[in-house]
Amino acid sequence: MKLRIEVVAIDSLMVRLFDRIDEANMPWILAASQRLSAAFGAHLLDLVPSYTTLMVQFDLPPAQARALITQALDGLQPDTGSAGRRHDIPVWYHASVGPELPVLAARSGLSEAEVIRLHCEREYPVFALGFAPGFGFMGLVDERLASPRLNTPRKRVAAGSVGIAERQTAAYPAVSPGGWNLIGRTPVRLFDREREGYSLLQPGDRVRFVAVSREEFLALGGDVEAQG
Repeated sequence: MKLRIEVVAIDSLMVRLFDRIDEANMPWILAASQRLSAAFGAHLLDLVPSYTTLMVQFDLPPAQARALITQALDGLQPDTGSAGRRHDIPVWYHASVGPELPVLAARSGLSEAEVIRLHCEREYPVFALGFAPGFGFMGLVDERLASPRLNTPRKRVAAGSVGIAERQTAAYPAVSPGGWNLIGRTPVRLFDREREGYSLLQPGDRVRFVAVSREEFLALGGDVEAQG
């Protein structure tokens, strides 16, 4: 790990801890988040963790904020004792709600059942929230499932759609445009204004996708009529 501090805005600095995405980054990112939250206290306006970085927004003079970051992260060690919550997210994998499922299978030389098995057998850390409220970027999927984003993004992706982009995976929390390869749909509400914190997922959480039947999907409140 080689810490670098980059200017984002007059009240924001980017703390870069790594140069490449890796699941092993998360304990370091979480440890840095905790230290910076404690160091800035009431002067911290926002703290946004991502795959390799932390964006710090503050109401201090920039030079003072930079010095505080350097001091807070001196001797940083990974946090291995406070893993986030574990979520089992049910998914109905089917071409009617995941049109790229057969495409991805054909591209990788796998059967659709093998694609589903590979997607379900890993536990994915949530690296970051972004793009839309409650949208959790997770990874890394098995290399055989890695697929580039669609050349032409869809104008409308149904809420709950589960997709893959490169080696990332995610579920859309609401209807939105999107260019990920859709392979299924979950009935789980990922963003809810009535929920404390709104978003089901938070950076550092861990997700396991669980394949369910169409009947189970419907029983859990899933919508097969919504079109992506």
